[in-house]
Order: sequence, then structure tokens, then C-alpha cells
Amino acid sequence: MLESLVCPVTQATLSYDAAQQELVSKEANLAFPIRDGIPIMLISEARTLG
Repeated sequence: MLESLVCPVTQATLSYDAAQQELVSKEANLAFPIRDGIPIMLISEARTLG
């Protein structure tokens, strides 16, 4: 399923961070949370990578 998800900002592919339970967009410098197995792809819910 990860292959079908893209970053809502850049449309780039995402990588999965199992430790943080996040989908990471390196291009947008954002991490989108996964809650109860559901990726939350809202920009307002994303964490900025530092």
C-alpha cells in the first residue's frame, strides 16, 4: 500500500519509519503520523523534520 501513497505537498514517494510510526517525505521535510494503522495525510497533522 505504501507504493500508492505520495506526499500531499510534493507528490513524491514516502518512506516508512517503523520506530516512529510515520510516513516521511524527505522532499517536503515532513513526517505524517500513522494512527491505528491509518496514515494521516493531512498537512496540519504532519510533523516538521528538524
